[in-house]
Amino acid sequence: MSHPATHPRPARRGRLFRIAAAAVVLLAVAGYLVAQYVSGGPGAPRCTVGSGDGDTYKLSPEQAENAATISAVGTSRGMPERAVTIALATALQESGLRNITRGDRDSLGLFQQRPSQGWGTVDQIMDPVYAAGKFYQRLAEVPGYSRMPLTVAAQKVQRSGFPQAYAKHEPDATLLTAALTGRSPASLTCTVAKDAHPGDPARVRAELTRAFGAGVAPDKGDGREVTIPVHSPARAGANADGGAEQRGWALAHWAVAHAATLRVEQVAYAGHTWNVSGSHKGWRTDSGTASDTSTGSAGDAAQSGAFGQVRITLAG
Repeated sequence: MSHPATHPRPARRGRLFRIAAAAVVLLAVAGYLVAQYVSGGPGAPRCTVGSGDGDTYKLSPEQAENAATISAVGTSRGMPERAVTIALATALQESGLRNITRGDRDSLGLFQQRPSQGWGTVDQIMDPVYAAGKFYQRLAEVPGYSRMPLTVAAQKVQRSGFPQAYAKHEPDATLLTAALTGRSPASLTCTVAKDAHPGDPARVRAELTRAFGAGVAPDKGDGREVTIPVHSPARAGANADGGAEQRGWALAHWAVAHAATLRVEQVAYAGHTWNVSGSHKGWRTDSGTASDTSTGSAGDAAQSGAFGQVRITLAG
């Protein structure tokens, strides 16, 4: 009597399925590890602003870069911190701090300014430095704006159909202002990807000068390092009250916020260092321990020369 042949296909298929599943898992793990290596830490590229009270605000590198530009332009014009907060809250509402090419009718850019309403040409409005400068110019023309509720001051400039919408952004804008004007030290950090392409020191110097004005005077330096001497702001305004220390942190935070675009590898200031390879850990002190938001007394800093310069090292 003949017996039917056995067919081990189900078992074979089961093994093949398990092998395929294991391969998928391995590929996923490998992809995750590569992402961690490239980004410098867990998760996607991101920026975080914190306060001594534990409040935090998370944003993308693109948003952080635009916010830092808005703050730097205000600082360069001697505008008080209240003006920077108004500008940041306005941009958060109008564009989400993204330099967008669309909007209601012909509105464009960070502040959704309209060429047809005399804000400038399309190219000008799409330049964050110009757009921020134009906003501050019109804000400065509003008598007593710094004493007004934020919604009222913003509306005087924007003429929005929904003026109350600016109010919900005031807490986040206040947090950003404290960091980006340098009043809150070591409070902005970004986790960004390592870049295999070298940074361009000339471009960094040009962007610094565009945002902060000619008085920023970065040293030419050698190789891939840009050094910025730190002096008290020359122009009057509330931002001058913090002196050189606050000025230095404004420059340092600007560099971190622009790290992805300008291929910044490291920023060092006042005994603290931010490095792209460990950017998920934030600012580190020279001793290698995580920094808090304090840099010690101004007298100690001046004695050690810690507030003398901001050093920006680019990818090489």
